[in-house]
Amino acid sequence: MKPILRPIKYSIRLLLVFCLLLPVFSFAEGVDEPDAETPAIVVGGDRDYPPYEFVDKEGRPAGYNVDLTRAIADVMGMKVEFRFGSWSEMRKGLHEGSINILQGISWSEERAKRLDFSPPHTIVHHAVFARKGSLPVKSLEELRGKKVIVFRDGIMHDLLVRMGFGKDLILTGTPADALRLLASGKHDYCVVASLPGMYLIRELHLNNLVQVAKSVSSQKYCYAVNKGEAELLARFSEGLAIVMQTGQYQAIYDKWLGVHEPPRFSRERVLKYGAMVLLPLIAGLMASVVWSRTLQRRVESRTDELAREVAERKLALEELRRHQDKLIQADKMASLGILVSGVAHEINNPNGLILLNLPILRDVYADALAGLEERYRLEGDFLLGGVSYGRMREEVPQMLEEMLNASQRIKRIVEDLKDFARPDAVAAMEPFDINKVVQAAVRLVDPSLRKATNRFSALYAEGLPLVWGNPLRIEQVVINLLINACQSLASSERAIEVTTEHKPSSGVVLLTVRDEGVGIPAEHIPHLTDPFFTTKRESGGTGLGLSISAGIVQEHGGELRFDSPQEGGTIVRLSLPAMKEDMRP
Repeated sequence: MKPILRPIKYSIRLLLVFCLLLPVFSFAEGVDEPDAETPAIVVGGDRDYPPYEFVDKEGRPAGYNVDLTRAIADVMGMKVEFRFGSWSEMRKGLHEGSINILQGISWSEERAKRLDFSPPHTIVHHAVFARKGSLPVKSLEELRGKKVIVFRDGIMHDLLVRMGFGKDLILTGTPADALRLLASGKHDYCVVASLPGMYLIRELHLNNLVQVAKSVSSQKYCYAVNKGEAELLARFSEGLAIVMQTGQYQAIYDKWLGVHEPPRFSRERVLKYGAMVLLPLIAGLMASVVWSRTLQRRVESRTDELAREVAERKLALEELRRHQDKLIQADKMASLGILVSGVAHEINNPNGLILLNLPILRDVYADALAGLEERYRLEGDFLLGGVSYGRMREEVPQMLEEMLNASQRIKRIVEDLKDFARPDAVAAMEPFDINKVVQAAVRLVDPSLRKATNRFSALYAEGLPLVWGNPLRIEQVVINLLINACQSLASSERAIEVTTEHKPSSGVVLLTVRDEGVGIPAEHIPHLTDPFFTTKRESGGTGLGLSISAGIVQEHGGELRFDSPQEGGTIVRLSLPAMKEDMRP
């Protein structure tokens, strides 16, 4: 009886999970709550592509794609608005800008020339359908010379056109129209996605249609935006990664797609094989009763061991979950390093030419100055480059000097970027000056500082002892603190102050960042370094910056403390142990 009861128990468990998750996937747009003034992101979908996306009998968007988008919007704090229509209308709406993102579109090289795609959230298998009694086929190639029905602008339409089927293709507006046309006795075959095809055949009672070739093409199913919408795509991709990690994705998949997958064994086969093994099972059960008495003591001792192993495994899993959040940011930083290296190379080449030529131009002007002065003495003032020489003789040397200084500053900033983006494996632990690290960080975020405040000041203490560690990772921490300070200011008249000092009594080097921003509520301060905790969710904050920074400081034996005085603003103190002689390798 046990093999027969297992499917029933499994179904009951699925029903319980579905009931628990039902509030999460309700149609009410809970994602609209973060900010009523924030414009909604318009998400486009096909009105007739079940079970992936469709308009239900009550006129509301439903399906796997819809629930997945709602889950992503919920974890990322976004407000979304669904807009459904024919697939051709949705593609056109995305290109024209009336739709921000498509939630379900298959990737192809041709489409990737105009669109940017997220990582795939599922794989869509396409099949060939025909009327009962039609000749079976095994691949798309065997359809040559036949009249094949596909729905317009779908991935199979694109693929069959590239394969040269254009003259034999019959186009319809939706997959349902394609299957109805085939069922009416017209044309030879129809190519649509397997799950929507089987779903529509059942719902529309097209009993004369069968699937004659399974999985003739498998396509990556993704989110997509127009080229240049990288920020929006990144938010959906990050939300998709989080939903997959939290288990919501599997529940959505099981709800919409898992229920349509064919069972591995039919009920008849289960009964047949159950009967074949029933008698041996009874005999084995009798023998196990005899052996169980002998093994009981060994089971008890092993149970104690397993309990300890389970406790250790739970601790390991919790640690793994904490590190997975950091890996997301680490992957972004690795991509940033590659990008910065390429950009730095492209900037250094023309800037090197400027640095090489400016001293030559300065020398040329100095050599020509005697002749220009002689002409000025004999003829009086004259025009040079459309400006009087009497003025240019004062300004040209200053202009050349300013250009040289600016070019050298460009070179210094590029070098700082390259150092910041360089992998940690290159920059080993070493003694470093905290003042130089802070100055490099200030140079990197200088545009943000100048945009955020007119009152930035930095006071670097002299004679600071060196710190032992990785200067690039500490620089990353300082940049995070400065960016947070900039984002907290309500106006450019508010100040940001950076100071460094040595505390001989406690043996630490102290960096303090003060801002006159909005401050931090007292109840939030203990959670600032928790992964995914953020008060800036509506502006795209992920809550990973301070969590990663705290981990870096802890690795260096330091401490990161936050304070928000009653008079306003925020004070962040980063303390690192001053280096001692025994710290050297």
